[in-house]
Amino acid sequence: MEIMPFLPERPEKAPEDSSPRGLTSVVSTILSSPDQIAEDVPCCGPPAGPSASPHERPGYRICSFVENFMDTAAGFVPRIRTSLSFSDRVSTVLVRCNVGRNTYTVAPGLYAVGNPDKGSPVLVTANYKLTFDHLRKSLENMNVFILVLDTRGINVWCAAGKKTFGTDELVNRIRLTGLSNIVSHRRLIVPQLGAVGVSAVQVKKQSGFSVTWGPVNAMDIPRFIENGMNAEPSMRRLTFNVIDRAVLVPVELSLAAKPALWFALALLVVSGFGPGVFSLSALWHRGFHAVMVMAAGLVAGAVLTPVLLPHLPGTRFSVKGALAGLVLSLPVAVMAGDAGFLGTLGLVLMASALSSWLAMNFTGATPFTSPSGVEKEMRQSMPFQVAALVAGLIFWIISAF
Repeated sequence: MEIMPFLPERPEKAPEDSSPRGLTSVVSTILSSPDQIAEDVPCCGPPAGPSASPHERPGYRICSFVENFMDTAAGFVPRIRTSLSFSDRVSTVLVRCNVGRNTYTVAPGLYAVGNPDKGSPVLVTANYKLTFDHLRKSLENMNVFILVLDTRGINVWCAAGKKTFGTDELVNRIRLTGLSNIVSHRRLIVPQLGAVGVSAVQVKKQSGFSVTWGPVNAMDIPRFIENGMNAEPSMRRLTFNVIDRAVLVPVELSLAAKPALWFALALLVVSGFGPGVFSLSALWHRGFHAVMVMAAGLVAGAVLTPVLLPHLPGTRFSVKGALAGLVLSLPVAVMAGDAGFLGTLGLVLMASALSSWLAMNFTGATPFTSPSGVEKEMRQSMPFQVAALVAGLIFWIISAF
């Protein structure tokens, strides 16, 4: 669900923005293509009625976050709202649950907030809709421009690591939007978390715009600008509190749901085998017992570990997850049924391995890991996780005989 100032009523593929007349040139280019010049009149039915706005285009609707348009030396620029609509909030919940997350984007280009003029600040951000929304809702009663880079729908921090939030894209977007004709100054406020992908020296050399590193959190931008673009120490500090970690849980649960379901079905079938070769009664009773313990491992790795991350012993995510899986799955294994020592051991081993593996998914979502550290931990931990899973499955099968 790509979000643009104009959305096509029928799905269309928008071409690359190659005009210096700002964001609305994307739509102008589409509408002026040879095969659509005569499309002002629908092919079926009566002609379209008069437009409610001079900025409306046949076959397109204006997005809810666009308030109106302001005329600039480089063309019309969408003026956006700083308040989130009901649909914005619903979409946020869905994306947090991994529904449409990979295509939740806004069109790259230039946007206006309030009534900016030639001397107004220019904020740079990514075209991930959640990032865009988080920024604009912090800019109430401000007059600024927002320059949105094409990061392929990835947030600033991750996109900087992938270099899609980078020097080349920033310089190119300055050129495409005609920014130098819109503002009289040559300053950009770039998120601090984008520093790994942007070379301030090269941006200045290639575009003439200097880079000022903004605060970590968007909510600090108003105070940052009031302070003359000087960041207080707290604005440079990156935190990752329990709320920051908890909002990642729905995505991880949704990603784990499908493989967990297949594993649960396989475990149910395996649980039916025993002295009588195969028993539906054993499948139900032993299988239900096994699935309950695996559910505890799932919750331990995808919920308990991120929430209690700083309080769990160890430095490795895999170890933290394994310990959380052990603590949560053991009482469930004991209380959910009588599987004996070997069966209980097998279930706990499998649940702990599952929890350990799920916990490693959070290594890339914290401020205290590095790509090389993540890869190293995965290489070292996965053989133990596989061994625990296989051993646990063998113990569980043997315990039925």
